[in-house]
Amino acid sequence: MSILDKTKIGDSVQINLEQSKDRLTKEVFDAIKVSSVAKISGFRITDGKGIGVILQLSNGKEQWFFEDEIDLLDENGNVIIKNPDTKEDINFIFDFFKGLNYENKNKISELLNPINFFIWVVVSFKDIF
Repeated sequence: MSILDKTKIGDSVQINLEQSKDRLTKEVFDAIKVSSVAKISGFRITDGKGIGVILQLSNGKEQWFFEDEIDLLDENGNVIIKNPDTKEDINFIFDFFKGLNYENKNKISELLNPINFFIWVVVSFKDIF
């Protein structure tokens, strides 16, 4: 689920300054220090992989942020805990290879087989994620 499914223009969010301070100007940084709560004024495609959020800051200026640089707020102003969607996406990919197992190979012809290498890579990445 993307941020578009969870929010709409006009919703309040909290800016996570630790995630975004390295790319912000001093003026924007100072406005966020005054109040880290901002209102969504629009959305923007970031780099072809995600959606960015255009926020109206406490000083009236607008600045865009990556989706992971903000925390969503409920109607009471409490931070909504994020569930990382990427983990679900990765698990979906690995579910496709659910019955896949890798057995150690001893013969050189088995080691050089690209199918065995592919199986090894998929099984190895399942353990990482």
